[in-house]
Formats: sequence, C-alpha cells, structure tokens
Amino acid sequence: MHLAAYVMAGPVSGHHGGWRYPSAQHDILSVGFYREIGRLLEAGRFDMIFLPDIQALPRRLGDSLDSQLRHGALGALRLDPMVVLSALAASTEHLGLAATISTSYFTPFHVARALASLDHLSAGRVAWNIVTSFQDAEARNFGLDEQLSREARYDRADEFVEVACKLWNSWRDGALTLDRATPQFADPAQVSPISHRGKWFNVEGPLNVSRPPQGRPVFIQAGASSRGRDFAAKWADVIFVTHSSQDSAQTFYQDIKARAAHHGRNPDDVKVLLGMVPVVGETDSIARDKQALLDDLCDPQAGLSTLSYQLDIDLSPFPQDDVLPDLEVGGVQGHYKEVAELTRKQGLSLREIGKRYGIGPLRDFNGTGSAVAGTMQQWFDARACDGFMVQMPYLPGGVEDFVRLVVPDLQSRGVFRSEYRGDTLRDHLGLARPAH
Repeated sequence: MHLAAYVMAGPVSGHHGGWRYPSAQHDILSVGFYREIGRLLEAGRFDMIFLPDIQALPRRLGDSLDSQLRHGALGALRLDPMVVLSALAASTEHLGLAATISTSYFTPFHVARALASLDHLSAGRVAWNIVTSFQDAEARNFGLDEQLSREARYDRADEFVEVACKLWNSWRDGALTLDRATPQFADPAQVSPISHRGKWFNVEGPLNVSRPPQGRPVFIQAGASSRGRDFAAKWADVIFVTHSSQDSAQTFYQDIKARAAHHGRNPDDVKVLLGMVPVVGETDSIARDKQALLDDLCDPQAGLSTLSYQLDIDLSPFPQDDVLPDLEVGGVQGHYKEVAELTRKQGLSLREIGKRYGIGPLRDFNGTGSAVAGTMQQWFDARACDGFMVQMPYLPGGVEDFVRLVVPDLQSRGVFRSEYRGDTLRDHLGLARPAH
C-alpha cells in the first residue's frame, strides 16, 4: 500500500480542533516545524508529503472572515507550498514532495518551470496536485469578478496540463551536454519551441529548464464530479478521495479504474488514496481519550465554515437543527456526496454535520496501532483504495504517533515497505518514467 501525509502549511490538517490540542506545536511559521515533520515521515518510509492550498481566506459562511480566523479553520493561514517544499527538498532524501497549484490563475510556463526546478533540486521527488479553483473570493484576488464555470475550468485545466507537458518535453533527455572541450553547454538540436496556439494559452517555448529527472512531475487530482473523474482518469497518477463508507469507496475505485482504461491507460498506474484521520494510542483507552479531547476542542462553526467554502454555498441561512437539504453545489462534489451520505444514513442536523465535518472523514481508523493497521489492511484488501492519504489530527505529534505505532504493524503484515527501493517518487509509486 502507498502512504501520503496530508499536511496543511497552516493551523488545520485533519481535525479542526487539532491546533488547540495540548501537544500541538504552534511554530507553523518556522522552517524547523516542517523539517521535523519531513524527518518523521521519511523515517516512516512515507511515499510523500502533500501540501494542499487555496488562493483566498474563505468568507463563504455568512460573508464573514470571522469563523475562519476565530476558529483557525481551513484557510485562516496558508503558506505557499512551493516555498515550504523547497526547504524540505534540502532536508530530506527520499520523501516525495507534492504541491497544490491552481490551473485557474497561474500560467503553464510559470508552473512548468517551478516544478521542473524543484524536481531537479530534489533529484526527482516532485508531484503536482492539479486543482481548478472554484471560489469567487479567489477570483477577486486575481483581478476577476467571478470564477469560471465548472466546464470552462476543466477545459482550461486540460489545455494547461497539455502545455505544461509540452514544455517539459521541449528539452530532450541528454540535451544538457556540459562539454567543456567542444565547447557545448547544451545541444541546440535537442531543444525546440513548442509553438502552442490554443483557446486558453499561446506559448512559444521552449522551457528554460532542462527535462525533469522524472520526465514530468507525478500528477495528483481529487475530482469527484463526472467531469472531474474523467479529468483525473486521463491525467492523474494519484487520486485523493474521501468517503464515509467502504461501499462508496469501492464504487469510486471501480469507476475510476474503468475510466482510466477507457482513456487507454493501465488502471494499475492510477493510485487511489483514501483520506483518513487516525487517532492512535498505546491502548484503546488512550486513543478514545485523545479522540474525545480533540472532538471537544472542535467548534461546529469551524467545520461549517470549511464545508461552506468547499461546497461554495453559504450554509448560515439554513435552519441549523434541520438536516442538510438537497443542494446544487458549485464547489467540491466529493465533499457534498460525503456529507449527503452521512445525512441520509444518520439523519444528522446541519449543526451536527458541522461538528462531524470539523473532526475529519471516517471514524474507522482510531485505536491502537495494531487496530488501525488492521482496518487499513482490510480496506486495502477489499480494493477500496491503493493506499491512504493520512490527514494528521495534530502536528507534529500525530505524525510521530502514526510512525511509531501504526507503520511497524503495517510492515510486519507485509503490506508496506520497510525500506525505500529507488530514489524518485515514481520509484516509490511503482510508476514508469514517461517517454519523451
């Protein structure tokens, strides 16, 4: 199985009460904080660290910043992932480095150049989480009044990724010769403009960075709508999803593998990672006490604020003691399906959904290290996922708990590596380097 760590460069990663947990560290503006997390993850032989990102401080709940800032919710503070990962590239040797970058506001040349640079400096460990931003608040930070439609966002993203791939291929392998005697720094015959002319982008090229060690970065995607699933099946090497039940996870897994085959890809080359928030203790009692304290520290408004942002719907006008109504959401379809499933199964009120959403997806992965590892293996063997996106409930202690208590049990079961085999992130994931 594959393991990635979902680490937000801000107050919240897996649990909205996590930053208030007594042992949680608050030096989130310190490079040492992230280097310690990177050290722990590499000791645990994780495939990669994954840094999500957004381009605005959310104000979707009641058109106010209050709930985000007061409760330290999803977007109250967010460092630039590429800057954080650049520091981690220098302090780790094997850990994959995944950055979220939006196709809605940046340009292909900028993104291709930045990711190629980091892939070189990390010796082939970079991944790109491809997102299509969906909030008008983000659009207004880039000189626009409103966001593109869902279809237009994905059309732009398709062309964006196509252009980025052309730019990475504008240098052939071996074009950088560094021959002192000739002299020849680079072979002009192996570097070519891309001369792209499209609906969204006109890019001449070539890139001014040679082809990355991995050929191109590993692609991550989290699309859950029908269009999003097709986009992910076409492009993604890793798909990050959250589900509230094993049945829905299995259904998604089968669907995305079939879509990948439809696009002419080997379904095994698309790795589905399930989001989960583990609370681990030396005993069941310790784990339960941790969970109870974490849950007590999470205000329902924090979860509701994040859910409003992710659904792109202001949930404050709805009766808080009623169930979540059927909605047409402009935001993340996967999150709506997750909470809608909870509403149908458990009849949770909107206030209860806010609390439930704030404490993270799934409650199956709590307990002793052995119990959590056993549940992970059960989901893995049931073909509900190819591994997990571990959303740590508090940092850095949640990472330390997982690496110390869960990873050794996974290794003893023979479902997770004891040592890295290979140097690049593609090696960790068992993915071939793309041909030129």
